[in-house]
Amino acid sequence: MIYHVVPLRDWSAASGRSYAPASLAADGFVHCSPDEESTLAVATAFYGQTPGPLLALLIDERRLDAPVRWEAADPEPPPGVPPATLFPHLYGPVDRDAVEEVRQIVRDEEGRATGLATWG
Repeated sequence: MIYHVVPLRDWSAASGRSYAPASLAADGFVHCSPDEESTLAVATAFYGQTPGPLLALLIDERRLDAPVRWEAADPEPPPGVPPATLFPHLYGPVDRDAVEEVRQIVRDEEGRATGLATWG
């Protein structure tokens, strides 16, 4: 299982079709995380000021149509994640059929991600 952080508004806007975040066009891949701990670190580092609910997509990488490559963070992983951690990069859109579960990212009043909760 790999994880992807997405604002609710972006996930909802792509309803009914594969999800292709801006990073797919800009970087050539969809940024994912290998586990819950690194997902929370990514949410805090890159989405701390994003308004509205944040979601974590739990994706079964075996059910994706596009390849996943495990690569080092560039230039470095977010604070709290060991430097040698490899991150799954999805070289294509997220197939909705591969999303096993959607969870809400719980944030404190300062925008730090503190956990995952049941969504919906």
